[in-house]
Amino acid sequence: MPVGDFFANGWGIYAHVNSLAVSVNPGSAYNSYWVMPFREKCKITMTNIDTEPMQLYYQIDYTLTEVPADAAYFHAQFRRTNPLPCKDVYTLLDGVQGKGHYVGTYMAWGVNNNGWWGEGEIKFYLDGDRDFATIVGTGTEDYFCGSYNFHVRDPLTNRGDEHGYREFTTPYAGLAQVIRPDGLYQSQMRFGLYRWHIVDPIRFEQDLKVTIQALGWHSGGRYLPLQDDIASVAYWYQTEPHAPFPGLPGKDYLEVQ
Repeated sequence: MPVGDFFANGWGIYAHVNSLAVSVNPGSAYNSYWVMPFREKCKITMTNIDTEPMQLYYQIDYTLTEVPADAAYFHAQFRRTNPLPCKDVYTLLDGVQGKGHYVGTYMAWGVNNNGWWGEGEIKFYLDGDRDFATIVGTGTEDYFCGSYNFHVRDPLTNRGDEHGYREFTTPYAGLAQVIRPDGLYQSQMRFGLYRWHIVDPIRFEQDLKVTIQALGWHSGGRYLPLQDDIASVAYWYQTEPHAPFPGLPGKDYLEVQ
């Protein structure tokens, strides 16, 4: 997957992240603390898909120890849809078979409309769910542990301040990136959000699918299906074997415009 997205830094733009699973520190220090158990061997690769040469500095810490028989393997999968077809839901993860637990979500969300964009529900389909998911969220900003547009409001007037969206980074959730090219509610707003299920893992026994709606508002209080640029990383542990991952898109599709 793209390096930045794995470290909750999409859009090719640095953003400070102060969380338990990932920390991103000045000026370009990307750190991951996800536990990645292995029993026989481990291999980590990085590929430069740019046309220009780059330098890479890294450190990998590991312990050779006994791994419990029931320890699950770490998985992380990147996806991107640009644009999301009208009235489709965005799929973060699908085809997971086996036993495990879901531990995190990062999303790089580019909004192609004016107005509010986060009215959609995240849904976790577990262990045979079909039409109805076991876990259904109440709104995009709620899932990422914010509320009401991530906008700080005056308690007396309920009016938001001039800063609009307010970035935050905490141990388990954050809105680390707010890219404001045109103002609070203009098109081409871009966001980077993370949510770690470290103390509240979503456990599954047989299978798992995760989706999120992309919804804004029409006039008259009607839902507006959005056709946004959405990328994500889903993080989970599961028993092997795992289903084949979708192929990583090519350089032109990954490039942020």
